[in-house]
Amino acid sequence: MLVFSPQVKYELRNFLEWVRGLGWWGPFIFTAFYVVACVLFVPGSLLTLGAGFVFGVVVGTVTVSVASLLGASASFLLGRTLAREWVQKKVATSPKFQALDEAVKQQGFKVVLLTRLSPVFPFNLLNYAFGLTKVSFRDYVLASWIGMLPGTILYVYLGSTVGALADVATGNVQGGTAQKVLFWLGLAATVVVTVFVTRLARRALRAAAPPARAESPQQEGDVHG
Repeated sequence: MLVFSPQVKYELRNFLEWVRGLGWWGPFIFTAFYVVACVLFVPGSLLTLGAGFVFGVVVGTVTVSVASLLGASASFLLGRTLAREWVQKKVATSPKFQALDEAVKQQGFKVVLLTRLSPVFPFNLLNYAFGLTKVSFRDYVLASWIGMLPGTILYVYLGSTVGALADVATGNVQGGTAQKVLFWLGLAATVVVTVFVTRLARRALRAAAPPARAESPQQEGDVHG
């Protein structure tokens, strides 16, 4: 369950109400806000839920997909240029990043895709961290877009089914029996697909991580001798 402070929920409702009143400008303003949120390490889960409520499943999915990809790309480019030194300090002592960096050297597109499918890696920091690796910008963008899509659809769908804007943060379901049945059937199907893909991603990531190099007898002798 997502937990956010009352102030964050209040500000989000105000923002979403404002965006909903903008008409066809709404998705563009929402996208710009989402990109800034990614760069500033603001969790995008509530925004994604809100997009489902305000825009519906189709427009909400397209909007969040574009917005999250632009935000991830902006963070990647900052991590590769202006923020490179800062990001290096953040990940310098992380064994997880060291293994990730080595795996990217071998299979950049595949590793980016799998990390996007797996919730183990923090989304916002990962955007910056990939900027330090050798993965090409093209592979990063394409793999990120494909890998983020299942989670985007799940959260947008959740947001589209709540009954009132105040329920976006809580996930309360309002309406008659038919709406509730539709909600649970659709949610169950989406979760099953997402969990299945996530498990595959975790297994493949473990397989992609390079094994620790065993020391030779001569090396052991040098160390202990």
